[in-house]
Amino acid sequence: MSMSAGWYLRRLSRMGPREAAGRAADAVRRRRWRSGLPERPPVTGVRFTAVLPEGALAAVDPDAVKRLVAEADRLTAGRAEFFGVVRDDMTDPDWQSDPRTGRRAPLDHAFDVPYRDEETVGDIKQIWEPSRHQYLTVLAAAYALTGNDRYAERTAAHLRSWWEANPPLRGAHWVSGIELGIRLLSWVWIRRLLDGWAGAPALFEENPVALDQIWHHQRWLAAFPSRGSSANNHAVAEAAGQLAASCAFGWFPYSPRWRAEALRDLDRHLRANTFLSGINRELASEYHGLVLELGLAALAEADAAGVAVPATTRLVLLRMTDALAAVVDDRLRPPRQGDADDGHGLVLDGPDTDRWGSLLATGEAVFGRLGWWPEVPGADVRTPLLASLTESYGEGVARPESRPAHFADAGLTVLRGPGGIWCRCDGGPHGFLSIAAHAHADALSVEVRHDGVDVLADPGTYCYHGRPEWRSYFRSTLGHNTLEAGGRDQSVSGGPFLWTRHAATRVLKVDADGETARWCAEHDGYRPLLHRRQVELARERREVRVVDTVSGDRREVRLAFHLGPDITAELEESRARLTWTRDGEDRSAVLDLPAGLTWRAHRGESAPPLGWYSPGFGRKVPSTTLVGSGSVDGTAEFTTVLGFDG
Repeated sequence: MSMSAGWYLRRLSRMGPREAAGRAADAVRRRRWRSGLPERPPVTGVRFTAVLPEGALAAVDPDAVKRLVAEADRLTAGRAEFFGVVRDDMTDPDWQSDPRTGRRAPLDHAFDVPYRDEETVGDIKQIWEPSRHQYLTVLAAAYALTGNDRYAERTAAHLRSWWEANPPLRGAHWVSGIELGIRLLSWVWIRRLLDGWAGAPALFEENPVALDQIWHHQRWLAAFPSRGSSANNHAVAEAAGQLAASCAFGWFPYSPRWRAEALRDLDRHLRANTFLSGINRELASEYHGLVLELGLAALAEADAAGVAVPATTRLVLLRMTDALAAVVDDRLRPPRQGDADDGHGLVLDGPDTDRWGSLLATGEAVFGRLGWWPEVPGADVRTPLLASLTESYGEGVARPESRPAHFADAGLTVLRGPGGIWCRCDGGPHGFLSIAAHAHADALSVEVRHDGVDVLADPGTYCYHGRPEWRSYFRSTLGHNTLEAGGRDQSVSGGPFLWTRHAATRVLKVDADGETARWCAEHDGYRPLLHRRQVELARERREVRVVDTVSGDRREVRLAFHLGPDITAELEESRARLTWTRDGEDRSAVLDLPAGLTWRAHRGESAPPLGWYSPGFGRKVPSTTLVGSGSVDGTAEFTTVLGFDG
């Protein structure tokens, strides 16, 4: 989608004077850069020394190697999947092509590429993702662990192809700093993992084209950092990539300066992007994972290079790891809160390796596990390799003595019951910074799982660009397990990554202990109408009770409960019988809905969208959504009870 003049005005209104001045300076710099590319400073006699310590590869579990090699074999056969689109052209990919729409991004000057316009460029996420080169880190890891040259040769061929097809500042791959930062991090690990291959020096440090690409990537990142209201996970990725490259590829006159600035920026942005409790301030669980991966990878590079890292950098990453261990369910799945685009910081494993288990395993290796942490089954490739480069940290640092249930600064509460009952309650702020780019209008929403199965589900994200009606639905109030009033969202959207008014939420009570756990909060998104919600988890009865109180002027209301894709529902008036299967065993529950509303079941509807679940970016499947409609005038109370059988 292309942005209108109105969008630019709304976007400008969310900037402070300092950010506006910085962006004006960026515009002047872009005009100056159009006049021509400077030549890379000459370098001679450079060597790559950021190698893995002896014994690191031998520490990788054989089962993890087996899974990795299976994925590497699929990749060398030319098969890969990005955001639900299967590609069979990865033996010789077209780096500008979007297989979903069939369009090719123009190879114009980077500053002229309208990357948000799907009609002109195609789906930019489909174009960008392969060029993060994280599938090449998988191939390079397969070479390092097997010594099979065909993995190294395919990796080298694709890098040479990409460098030739994407000269500096030409095309869509030079538009966004997060892409450059993650790509640099991938290149560092590709060179490290190919170190035993005879062709590695000729591919990197002896290759003028590679040196040009590395230098221009770093020059770009130094010149155009994400600023102000955009300084979210993008800023962390830019700093992490710059730090990794300036440590491992520190071959240029500016390398010491870039390294110092990147180290400072990484520390500053990690602290700014993270609550003191360790929860990511974007309140989007997948971005918590992305930022943690990026931070750990950057920390490893600094430690490997002997660069002193601020204690606050390690402390933030430690807190993020403990927070992740605290909020996952019994199957190690975190909340499905806010935006999710399947973004990773560093990939050294195949898709069959659990991402969250891998992150917790790395956290255990670097920081040490606490007694209340969940057990992590299996093993991965990334953990022993990252840990071999990273100094251990955590001894003598204050950490939670028991598993936290409530993160007050983030407004995130997890209530737990027997049999794997997991209930997340959302009483936090509406996203991060003035635009809250990755927030959803989900105040007071709940998620309920049983043994890792989504029962009352957060539907997810599905898409960012090109399909505005779907983008709007998946981040709408109706698209979450909460109450909509007056036919509008609690917070006001000004664009696909822009909120112009944010609902304010206040947690009134949390008691996660005892036989019955309780949580209560309210928000002001429908002023003067007030929505208050109380959630009770009766552990002995295995029952979740949700009481919604609405007080204020007359409004039409809709109360939505989204069921997970594995749940079959039989709705009769205001009672729904829920059934599903887990590990070959039939499970069931009863959902008693407020009788004061008229209830309908929706599934897989498109005009308008309703009844969908997105298991990952670019993918959606039909699921059942129960919507109760009615009106309130004054004060009304609606009680919903979810009772699990057995």
